[in-house]
Amino acid sequence: MTSPPCHVGIDVSATTLVTCVLPTGDTATVPNTPTAIARLVRHFQRLQPARLVVEATGPYHQPLARACYAAHLPLAVVNPRQTRRFAEVLGRLEKTDTVDAATLAEFAARIEPPVRPWPDAPTEELQALVRRRRQVVGMHSAEGNRLLAALPVVRPSIRAHRAALARQRARLEAALDRALAADPALAAREALLQSVVGVGPICAATLLAELPELGTLTRREIAKLVGLAPLCRDSGDWHGRRRCQGGREAVRTILCQVMASALQHNAWLRATYVRLLAAGKPKAVARTACMRKLLVLLNALLRDGRPWTPPASEA
Repeated sequence: MTSPPCHVGIDVSATTLVTCVLPTGDTATVPNTPTAIARLVRHFQRLQPARLVVEATGPYHQPLARACYAAHLPLAVVNPRQTRRFAEVLGRLEKTDTVDAATLAEFAARIEPPVRPWPDAPTEELQALVRRRRQVVGMHSAEGNRLLAALPVVRPSIRAHRAALARQRARLEAALDRALAADPALAAREALLQSVVGVGPICAATLLAELPELGTLTRREIAKLVGLAPLCRDSGDWHGRRRCQGGREAVRTILCQVMASALQHNAWLRATYVRLLAAGKPKAVARTACMRKLLVLLNALLRDGRPWTPPASEA
């Protein structure tokens, strides 16, 4: 008789990893250290699970995920919001590390979330640089807001910190350029993205780092993944206004930022924007539609491996 498939849930914290294995229900707690992770990975290899599930927890899950992917284990990294709602559906309102690990194991067995490949070393380095640049830009902006209401006694300190952050930003952007130039695959993809008028180096780097699925999904899938797909809100005879929600916030933010330049210099996008305004659409709706159109275009360029050429009437 064939034994049922094995599914594993792993609850991650800064210091511990709590595992639950189904259908046996066995649980264990180990330190979140490289040595313990190596032992845990060897244990999983012996189990040969159908799927392992871990929540995205910032830096804490990454060493475990990197080790699992290196060992070719079927690990799925999932959104914590999804698993919390799954727990509520199961009636599990309590929250402990052991309960969370059991919920993740059941999520693996019932939902079978997709297993996506871990980024290669150049892409992982690019992600780190892009995210650090975003943090530095956020701190620079926050210091600028403080400067507006600061007393004279602290203004020199704030100005000095802003100047240091500006230098950090310049160094990070130079490092981004070097990281992209050093990897031929990333450099080729960046060139395809920047062939579209309005897409600059920071936008291209952010898309390559935060949206590695770009070029591998359909137009509807990529729009939904980023959070630019209008979702229906209907019930019976009632038809609500469709809204975009969820998705990759960092990608939406950078696409929103490039819209100012793209709508000014890209005649293809500007024509869409003007047409939507003429049809009575609010400016925010028209801009979001242009963001989605740009995203779908970039997805097609990477999928087909060809640079963008504007329509003949707009060239």
